[in-house]
Amino acid sequence: MRFDGVRVAGVAAYVPGRMRVVDAVADGRCSQRLATQTGLHAVSVSTEESGPELAVRAAELAVKRSGHTPDEVALLLHATVYHQGHDVWAPASYIQRMVLGNRCPALEIRQLSNGGLAALDLAAAYLTAAPRRAAALLTTGDRFCAPGFDRWNSDPGTVYGDAGTALVLSRDTGFARLLSLVTVSEPDLEGLHRGDDPFGVAPLAQRQPVDLEAVKKAFVARTGVSYSISRVVAGQAEAVDRALAEAGLAFTDVDRYVLPHFGLRRLTSSYLRPWQVDRAVTTWDWASTVGHLGAGDQFSGLAHLVETGTLRPGERVLLAGVGAGYTWTCAVLEIDEVPGWAG
Repeated sequence: MRFDGVRVAGVAAYVPGRMRVVDAVADGRCSQRLATQTGLHAVSVSTEESGPELAVRAAELAVKRSGHTPDEVALLLHATVYHQGHDVWAPASYIQRMVLGNRCPALEIRQLSNGGLAALDLAAAYLTAAPRRAAALLTTGDRFCAPGFDRWNSDPGTVYGDAGTALVLSRDTGFARLLSLVTVSEPDLEGLHRGDDPFGVAPLAQRQPVDLEAVKKAFVARTGVSYSISRVVAGQAEAVDRALAEAGLAFTDVDRYVLPHFGLRRLTSSYLRPWQVDRAVTTWDWASTVGHLGAGDQFSGLAHLVETGTLRPGERVLLAGVGAGYTWTCAVLEIDEVPGWAG
């Protein structure tokens, strides 16, 4: 969908601390093979704060940067991947109480690693539907910790980091315009993260810690490797091709790419090589210091580009996301100005 008058007013990421990959290799948590394949230097690790608490930290800063008051926020969407610290609980309402204190709709998005961009899709439509809605606050927050999750080995080839991220979408003001956004769904691949396991009666009923490799192997054993690969390639291509077409752009018109924080090997095979993109124009330098932030890779990558003074007026930025289910979302932004908090 092509948008008119929807802007990014504020964006932020909160990283609680980092663990060097060389130290994780030295103490046996990460294999040298994995360290080499991923190319990561460090991973963001929270020793105490939960996902929602991390999200609150990022949201407070994003709202401050946006220039909007809490009362002007008409929607809050919180995207999550892993356990939020309590069972049968609404983390979005907690973030709303801590950051906004208003009574707008506050909802949780569960589209795994594509949750942040899925929330962006929903929020853009929500603001467009009623001009009186001034702004929406989008947050992500996860802590990938033992005993339920092994950040190094639960998803081979991808190392998970803890962080909170936030983005304020606005109808009134902002440093970047949302030109287009497309989400593509392929439910035939939902079994890649379910495998042959029966439905459990409680969290982690099948195995602990989470083992995404086991369920993927079970699915591929039934369907074949080419079945999954062909659909993944097709879904991703459709999302990016449509987003660029609706923005009236080609790959050569894009100045910066904000991609999922996969390890370098997976990033190269999934994005850099097929799209013929030089990693120098991506956010790899940031990703390699924090790891995969669940649903927050795209918001954190955009925040990094702005904070470091990398972006200039007139530049186009493509944000790409993928999440189990499967869904792919691609959004195209155009930078109108450098905000005062940049650099």
